[in-house]
Amino acid sequence: MKRALRELGIPRIVIVYCGRARIADPAPIGSYSPEDVVFLLKDLSGLRLERRTEERESAMQSGGHYSESLPIEYEPTPAYIRLFRDTLGDSALALAEAVGIVSERIVARRGFGIVLASLARGGTPVGVLIKRYVQHAYGVSLPHYSLSIIRGKGIDENALRYIHQNHPDERVQFVDGWTGKGAIRGVLTEACAGMERKYGIRLDDDLAVLADPGHCAELFGTREDLLIPSACLNATVSGLISRTVLRDDLIGPDDFHGAKYYREWSGSDVSNQFVDTISAHFGRVTERAKRAAERFGQQEADHTVTWRGMRDIARIKQEFGIADINLIKPGVGETTRVLLRRVPWKILVDRTDNPHLKPILLLAKDRGVPVEEYPHMTYSCCGIIKAVKGESE
Repeated sequence: MKRALRELGIPRIVIVYCGRARIADPAPIGSYSPEDVVFLLKDLSGLRLERRTEERESAMQSGGHYSESLPIEYEPTPAYIRLFRDTLGDSALALAEAVGIVSERIVARRGFGIVLASLARGGTPVGVLIKRYVQHAYGVSLPHYSLSIIRGKGIDENALRYIHQNHPDERVQFVDGWTGKGAIRGVLTEACAGMERKYGIRLDDDLAVLADPGHCAELFGTREDLLIPSACLNATVSGLISRTVLRDDLIGPDDFHGAKYYREWSGSDVSNQFVDTISAHFGRVTERAKRAAERFGQQEADHTVTWRGMRDIARIKQEFGIADINLIKPGVGETTRVLLRRVPWKILVDRTDNPHLKPILLLAKDRGVPVEEYPHMTYSCCGIIKAVKGESE
């Protein structure tokens, strides 16, 4: 067809949007229903991107970047899988209420003219749950996309341009699972400023999260450092999607950031079980969530961003003689990630009988990582990465 047009002297027509070629729809990827989420990611499934943990850690601490490779995903033991299922059963009602609270607060602040943009991959299950809650409580189906944001490299601008291209009159609400030190919030703020400078697209940098133990988000379901079971597993609870990848030899200027789709793990996938189990409780928590969200709206101090968690981090850095603050990963979610895909030095816990820490303690035992009680933290626990040299993720 293109050759025939050239032979007839008819120029090729390119649709241009805001001075740039219109961004094509993404190819389907991931194990969630497209009604729950659309991933704005380039499928890199055919490539070998995984590196051994020690090799990857050394590369990152020697100036490499974590987005250039993928960790070999942890294969959970039967005991760990049982613990995940037990934890999900025990916490589903409380998590449903937290989802309801953050959803109600989003609606109160933004209304329904919004697009949910969850940060892959930890934010994706939470984005799915928020979308489902709003559908349950209000009968409104919000568009929901999942896109990549990478510390040190920024957000996927093509993904944001795609959202704006398809929803020009709606505001974007960014969603993540939890906060640690708040580094991603800083990346998001910088990225939103860049989108306005480069493309004239205005975005709000406020981040909605399920849990905000670091006190660095205004929209949250709870500030308790609770265990979110989706942090306990990797791809098998996140739509079978890997961490996101950004390398010049793999991602072109018109591409979305990349990720692998682990189709071969479909037999172990609990992504939909996770969101189905929690969303099944929405009918029981809707009224409580509405009341709690109203209280937040009346008491400004309850949702003020204070970055309180950073004071804990500064103290830990000094007391343990840690040169690089990036080696300190606070909170249940981040500590779990340290144990699953980094080289941990030790784990600090507020108390060893904290029920939220059962998966942490099991993983630490499996990997032979020492656990030390360190009370009076904002967080329930903190993972410290073993220093190799240089910079880390």
